[in-house]
Amino acid sequence: MTSRITLRSAIAAGLLLAAAATSTAPAVAAQEGPTYTERYRPQYHFSPAVNWANDPNGLVYYGGEYHMFYQYNPFGDRWGHMSWGHAVSPDLVRWQHQPVAIPEDGPVMAFSGSAVVDWKNTSGFGAPGGEPPLVAIYTGHRQGNQSQFIAYSTDRGRTWTRYAGNPVVDIGLADFRDPKVFWYEPQQKWVMVTALSPQHKVRLFSSPDLKRWTQMSEFGPAAAAGGVWECPDLFPLPVDGDQKKTRWVLIVNLNPGGVAGGSGGQYFVGDFDGTRFTAESPAPNGEPLWADYGKDFYAAVSWSDVPKSDGRRVWLGWMNNWQYAGDIPTAPWRSAMSLPRTLALETTRDGIRLVQRPVAELQRLRGPRRAVKAQTIPTGSVSLAPRGISGKALEINAEFQAGTASEFGLKVRTGKGEETVIGIDPKAGQLFVDRIRSGDVRFHKDFSGRQTAPLPIENGRVRLRVFVDWSSVEVFAGGGRTVITDQVFPAPESQGVELYAKGGSARLVSLEAWPMASAWTAGAPTQGAAGSARGRD
Repeated sequence: MTSRITLRSAIAAGLLLAAAATSTAPAVAAQEGPTYTERYRPQYHFSPAVNWANDPNGLVYYGGEYHMFYQYNPFGDRWGHMSWGHAVSPDLVRWQHQPVAIPEDGPVMAFSGSAVVDWKNTSGFGAPGGEPPLVAIYTGHRQGNQSQFIAYSTDRGRTWTRYAGNPVVDIGLADFRDPKVFWYEPQQKWVMVTALSPQHKVRLFSSPDLKRWTQMSEFGPAAAAGGVWECPDLFPLPVDGDQKKTRWVLIVNLNPGGVAGGSGGQYFVGDFDGTRFTAESPAPNGEPLWADYGKDFYAAVSWSDVPKSDGRRVWLGWMNNWQYAGDIPTAPWRSAMSLPRTLALETTRDGIRLVQRPVAELQRLRGPRRAVKAQTIPTGSVSLAPRGISGKALEINAEFQAGTASEFGLKVRTGKGEETVIGIDPKAGQLFVDRIRSGDVRFHKDFSGRQTAPLPIENGRVRLRVFVDWSSVEVFAGGGRTVITDQVFPAPESQGVELYAKGGSARLVSLEAWPMASAWTAGAPTQGAAGSARGRD
């Protein structure tokens, strides 16, 4: 028989107490509980109300809602008891917490995976003539074995039932995880992409009904093969907006071995024929293609079932790094997600490359616009406070003209002895984020540093789109071809924004900025307690 997935009501009652008891962050913040105004609390990035979170899971759209499931510990702010947390949003910006969707089941933890709408009811989980079921496909982890499990929901993702025939794929390995599933319309079948982590491979399976799976092919090792491969994704995108010119993108996250150290994500562009993925030539000299050059963008996956009328492929990542994820100085929660981003493929002089742009819905959080006229930036720094530009949560769009300066750009979250530098090195053709003096950097030896990314400078001009939140900076340059995502932990008083140049002068062509409102309503949302679900374990 199947089993309704719940946690006992005692868990719900003890949720905040468990968080406070196990927290290693400031005790006062943990005892006060979630307010969404805590020091470092993201204002327009998703974070759980309390406790530990990591990889986004089961991103799926259905019935006017974007579902975000994610790795979650209901009992504390460090990794453990892996379960699927859950939140929904009508617009990718404002999230409402839901009860824990898939808790650990005895010795089996619910690791990462995906979710789909079974529109044709191929699984038989839906009622005849009724709403299509949502089906979650996830890794069941127990000591010495990882295998693929499924669960389903017939009430828009509010409650979930484990399939009695689990696991649906078990090949007897300890490291075989993170299934990403999609419907392949040309052959009327489901496709599952999984990670054979220490082998640096992905393995593809097919199924007619989400229950019976047949192995098809493998890809890898290729490009970056440090650490282990995790959290793959596979999807088509038009090239340069031409729907008749399509390529497939294979995402492979890896840890360690990321471009900035620790966790990171690479991608491959190629073709998928329904059975096998074949990559085209990678970057010059066989270098990996990196999705993000910062330290804090990992396990990124895309939403399933976004309506064709929308036409977007949207993804987000875990905004953290396994090097120091358990040590970041936040309470009563630990970890947040990146901004949701639309994906595209564009032709460059180096080949077809992935482009990321923050979703347009974020503009709904913009406050009054402030602008700065064109001006020369002399050697040194120029505060923008007189122009009304400062704060802890901002969007900044700026265009620069390279001059004689050896380095130029922006400084954000500046204050007493603190600054996060977003700079351009025109000679090296690089964008960088320097967080050496960004605030609290002492909690781990691998946190402080400077992350760099290649940035072709066309006609001497550079455009930056910068999103600053209470504990993060995301920089999009070159129209989204170059991205750096970094956490920062400055003092609340450090709210300055400055233009700067070194070794000469540069020119600001234009700059506009908006304060960003909080996406969380007054009254502080609380983490949905799994005890509100019905049934038994």
